[in-house]
Amino acid sequence: MKGTTLVAFDLYGTLLSTESIIKQLEKHFSHAKAQSISALWRRYQLEYTWRLNSMDRYEDFSVITFNSLQHALADNGEQLSDDDIEQLMAAYDNLSTFTDVTPTLTKVAADPSLEAVIFSNGTKTMVSNSVLRSKDLSPHASAFKDLVTVDEIERYKPSRATYQHLATQMGKVPTQMSKIWLISGNPFDIVGARSTGMQAIWVDRANAGWKDAAAPDLQPTAIVHNLEHIVEEIRARI
Repeated sequence: MKGTTLVAFDLYGTLLSTESIIKQLEKHFSHAKAQSISALWRRYQLEYTWRLNSMDRYEDFSVITFNSLQHALADNGEQLSDDDIEQLMAAYDNLSTFTDVTPTLTKVAADPSLEAVIFSNGTKTMVSNSVLRSKDLSPHASAFKDLVTVDEIERYKPSRATYQHLATQMGKVPTQMSKIWLISGNPFDIVGARSTGMQAIWVDRANAGWKDAAAPDLQPTAIVHNLEHIVEEIRARI
């Protein structure tokens, strides 16, 4: 859309809190064990994507999510029935949003100069379910012009191919990468986007400060501690 700035929101860990799955795990385990399983589930979910990228292999994100849950359970010496696993997988399509998401998406939707999309490692089905059916995010589905996933290229972030895929899907040419803004709470995603010349805002809700040193020359364009501040940061730079 002419005259607009493309803003690509990461989904898991940025709009949706993967820690909210703890409530579902607490139906089966103590709070402490549920926290441990949840943290490992997320860790292995990300680790598996990176390992598969390195091996030039691909499994879709739903398979990775299932396999990483099994790994997290095994690490904690636990098992669940097939029905319980199925319910946990279904709950992944209904994760809670962070508290700053609703006011942010309301602000973005009201700004005609911003064109918002979802850009996720999740499968098209997983992302569609989260955006269109989850109780927290579905009221804001109209804020997004498109849902861009990596299914078609079978590579995961932070592969350069994924960010180039986003640009292609949104009708941008290589020389326009600097006009695309990624919003993510995941440092690896920020570094990946910056490596392609994109702008990237890191959402540091924990106020932990930037520590990622995988590529020290690749820093966030801006850092915010509340998602609502992204609009001001973008406007100040365009």
